[in-house]
Amino acid sequence: MTEFLLKHFVKDHKNTSNAKVRGAYGMLSGYIGVICNIFLFLIKLIGGFVINSISVTADAFNNLSDAASSIVTLVGTKLSQKPADKEHPFGHGRSEYISAFIVAFLVLQVGLTCLKSAFGKILKPEPVLFHIGILILLVLSVLIKLWLAFFNKSMAKKINSSVLKATGTDAFGDVLITSVTIISILIGKFTGLKIDGWMGAIVSLVVLLAGFNIAKETLEPLLGEAIDKETYDGITKKVEGYKGILGCHDLIVHNYGPSHIMATIHVEVESKENLEGVHEIIDKIERDILREMGIFIVIHVDPVNLEDEESQIRKKEVIAVIKEIEPEVSIHDFRIIDEQDKLKLIFDMVLPYSYGEKEKEQLLHKIEAAVKSIDVKYELVITIDNSFIGE
Repeated sequence: MTEFLLKHFVKDHKNTSNAKVRGAYGMLSGYIGVICNIFLFLIKLIGGFVINSISVTADAFNNLSDAASSIVTLVGTKLSQKPADKEHPFGHGRSEYISAFIVAFLVLQVGLTCLKSAFGKILKPEPVLFHIGILILLVLSVLIKLWLAFFNKSMAKKINSSVLKATGTDAFGDVLITSVTIISILIGKFTGLKIDGWMGAIVSLVVLLAGFNIAKETLEPLLGEAIDKETYDGITKKVEGYKGILGCHDLIVHNYGPSHIMATIHVEVESKENLEGVHEIIDKIERDILREMGIFIVIHVDPVNLEDEESQIRKKEVIAVIKEIEPEVSIHDFRIIDEQDKLKLIFDMVLPYSYGEKEKEQLLHKIEAAVKSIDVKYELVITIDNSFIGE
């Protein structure tokens, strides 16, 4: 069904790297979400009043918030497609994240409102009337929401969309909510127990949890999250595949929306290489990555003197010492300055985020002592870096 809808309503739907195609995916999800959720809201609201059930009514208003969320998704997707301008030179891609955060707020609001109503039912329980027609409609609702969940999750995976992922997660939560509501009605029918208020409270708590998780996932890219290892490996493998590139490090990715990504990276080239030739290689890498991966990348060049055997020997000595003390540490930009009575070994050292300030100092003292035990003339000048890769 998903492929059918994409084929008929999204032009060139397989070209998911295209910003317009991504926008069409979001618009399709939004329109379908509005139609389905308004339909579910109406049948559940009527059903809740007919059988006097707070859990069904709470579920109905949850669907109304989902319809509002879909409208927010439509607006956010439309805004994210706006081109860059003087005030926003990096485009409007983050509008998608902001719309997902608004979705989370709406879900939390519904959860709190329904929780308040559920407590009233717990304090003053009332019998829930059984109606086979309402029960059938609720089962239909579960099936519709289950399809919506898979539909949005599938599309989120295709275009790497946090909004559609949040919408899919919310739909899975709705499946659980309506299932709990159905159980509540059946228990009331066959046992006479007045548990509707308690079930309504459970429904509300599930809604609140879903809202919290959506907010958390949405805030991460807005605050600035680490690059995932798959993307990191893809970019570094691409860069290191070009002739003349010895290695790379310090890859940093800046996310201005799923289709608006910038990156910076340091590459190592042999120092004897012709500057103009190196510049041509760098330009080609930048153009290719923009065209093939949709990432605007800026590359910094670090020259490496491979003919300096002494530097290579001392670098291997330092790496061996460091790896013995802390295997997770790596170094780069290694160079030597000979100052007659001492040899300055200068390099950057990448530490895990688990290291606190006190632990960093202790590690540096250990490394300095171990390196000086090789040669007392060694003096270390270390710049501490942290990895930008997500664990």
